[in-house]
Amino acid sequence: MERKWWHDKIACQLYPKSYQDSDGDGIGDLKGIISRLDYLKELGIDMVWLSPIYASPFVDQGYDISDYYKIAPEFGTMEDFEELVAGLKARDMHLIMDLVLNHCSDQHEWFQKALKDPYGPYGDYFYFRKGKNGKAPSNYRSYFGGSMWEPVPGWEDLYYYHSFAREQPDLNWYNPAVTRELYQMINWWAEKGVDGFRIDAIINIQKDLSFPDYEPDGPDGLCSADVVVSHASGIGEMLEDLKKHTFALHDSFTVGEVFNGKEEELREFIGPDGHFSSIFDFSQHLLCLGKHGWYEAKPVDFKTWRSTIFASQAEVESFGRYSNIIENHDEPRGASMFLPDYGQNDAGVKMLGTVSVLLRGIPFIYQGQEIGMKNVRRTSIEEFDDISTKDQYAEALAAGLDEQEALAACNRLSRDNARTPMQWSSDKEAGFTEGTPWLAVNPDYQKTNVEAQERDPDSILHYYRKLTALRKNPAYKDTFVYGCLKPVYEETEQVMAYIREYEHQRILVMGNWGQEAAELELPGTVKEVLLSNLPDVVLDGRQLWLKSCQAVVLQME
Repeated sequence: MERKWWHDKIACQLYPKSYQDSDGDGIGDLKGIISRLDYLKELGIDMVWLSPIYASPFVDQGYDISDYYKIAPEFGTMEDFEELVAGLKARDMHLIMDLVLNHCSDQHEWFQKALKDPYGPYGDYFYFRKGKNGKAPSNYRSYFGGSMWEPVPGWEDLYYYHSFAREQPDLNWYNPAVTRELYQMINWWAEKGVDGFRIDAIINIQKDLSFPDYEPDGPDGLCSADVVVSHASGIGEMLEDLKKHTFALHDSFTVGEVFNGKEEELREFIGPDGHFSSIFDFSQHLLCLGKHGWYEAKPVDFKTWRSTIFASQAEVESFGRYSNIIENHDEPRGASMFLPDYGQNDAGVKMLGTVSVLLRGIPFIYQGQEIGMKNVRRTSIEEFDDISTKDQYAEALAAGLDEQEALAACNRLSRDNARTPMQWSSDKEAGFTEGTPWLAVNPDYQKTNVEAQERDPDSILHYYRKLTALRKNPAYKDTFVYGCLKPVYEETEQVMAYIREYEHQRILVMGNWGQEAAELELPGTVKEVLLSNLPDVVLDGRQLWLKSCQAVVLQME
């Protein structure tokens, strides 16, 4: 496999609104991020992915863009952005921007012009269609609930299409004028020093333009967006055109948010000449969801979770690499989802981080993961900000759950769990802001914060620094970056373990999810203990006693 500049990098996702506020307005901003660049460098981060910072009404927290060329004033100015780029480059770090290309805000000038004349040139930037038999053009349910078709004010029996919120009209990728506009915008940002892009919801750009009805899958008579997307085709040609006119011109790193992809198309997405450099592996997160909504979600079974990760690793090993995550801005906190109750402690968090960061692929750490931030318990739906959470709460009530049961589902799976402000210190509002934060800080900030963990050499933060340093260590880097991954101990009830192997080097990574110690016979002789999250590694020849929530990384003979 040809070696690329991004293969050995470690990425960190920042949610700008919640990272660091510099001016006391309760909203994180670019100057706040700039003030924390040394922290990120010390954490071992090479690439920083920012969730959208463009001008937006923030109906969907910036994923509804009203001007692709402007910085949202809540985050700062273009001069602040340029200072951020310069600060990253001075530290040999790279900036990854979020690209939202499937849709824009209903406040974007394109859509405002389209509303005035849906049959004019800007009307064709979107999907306007006549209703059918007095109803919407088709029976599609948006990702945020309700019909994908919204009536157009002032135009009888005319609707526009939105995969997400009604304030996020889908852009018409079958119109060359639209793709020209988008390609020009992407190249403009690349020329300003952006080294790569995370591409949001990109699979949704493909449409069956006849918009046929499908079998309803809910009591509302609608069909889910996932089903709608699965019936469309032609995404490959669209993505190749995008790559040819943008990313390929700048050697950009690209990571796609791809749901509903087809296994047989994986090579086309992330093979040597794939549409993208990488795509996120969401397989473990899909285990968290219920069939009809969060209210049906079951706790994640360890053995299913383990086999799911190994299956994902195997399916791309021969041709590409996934971007591996425990959590992100759209998911609850990994420490609250993938650890048993007895393992939701410092040792367990370190263990989860170990088996994730050392997988084959590109590690993505999400802000706060490195200090073990966890889910938040809210006492009322009014305390949530997220549009998707409010929809899921309504879905749960409609399914017959009472308010407390519906709230419990939201507390477990809400996207707001990952969007609470970063916990820098035990000071007021966790050192995030001198004002009132836009979203309430997790009350556990008094004990879970960067400042306290900086002082504790045994903290999760210090452990994450050791973990990233190990992956970057020249003595082992090729094995972690280019080595194959072989699962081991799959027959055990409680151990997640795999061997990373490259040329003549073998490194065993393992963690014990069980409540009791596990006695294991090792597949060879230990040459060196590279890392452990607990003080003692109990070895007797080829026998290893792995304590509950213990993770070890062993170089084998």
